[in-house]
Amino acid sequence: MPSPARFAGRPVDAVVFDLDGTLIDSAEDLGRAANRLLAEEGRRALSMAEVRSFIGDGARVLVERAMAATGTAAGGEALTDLTTRFIAHYESDPTAATTVYPSVPETLAALRRAGLRIAVCTNKPQTATGSVLGVLGLADLVDAAAGGDRFPVRKPDAGHLLGTLELIGVAAGRAVMVGDNEHDAAVARSAGTGAVLVTYGYARRPLAEIDVDARIDRLDGLLELLGLAAASAVDKPAPRP
Repeated sequence: MPSPARFAGRPVDAVVFDLDGTLIDSAEDLGRAANRLLAEEGRRALSMAEVRSFIGDGARVLVERAMAATGTAAGGEALTDLTTRFIAHYESDPTAATTVYPSVPETLAALRRAGLRIAVCTNKPQTATGSVLGVLGLADLVDAAAGGDRFPVRKPDAGHLLGTLELIGVAAGRAVMVGDNEHDAAVARSAGTGAVLVTYGYARRPLAEIDVDARIDRLDGLLELLGLAAASAVDKPAPRP
């Protein structure tokens, strides 16, 4: 049965979500891993504001930014080694302080009930992505997940989003990308999907400057955008018989 969802005047069969800053707040765990690495290198710890500004481009770029912010920059084989160590620190306990944003599980469940396919397209490494989704109880609500090392390219390259859509068998013209920053908006535009940003998360540019079709303050606002339900419906208890 075709999905009843529509966005910007066209039918929608799938929604693809960014992960960090969109579905989950993982900054504290990413910061812990980064600061363990920096301590090993004899460097100062990052503030949470710094950590949040470094998230969104994958592990290697986060480490590169952390090194540059605390002393001599790193590149080449040295950066590769540092990134490997950072990932090991992070994957040892990636959900100790990570939380799911309000209305996320309910919204994903509502989208599935409406017949939509759901995917995650994130620059987080694939292994960590699977682990986080599993531990936080989101894995069963997602049809496919493509981490930053799943394909030869990653966001904002259109190939990352298009490859994710291939995993769930949906054309870009019938999908919406939901994220929190300029890379998510850019990949949506280049791939040809709808583009929605949440107003929380880790955007490095003012949201008003980012070209998207819509912005939402909570994830359940997506249901209203797609014509599926009132934005607050997922939080309302079922009426008593």
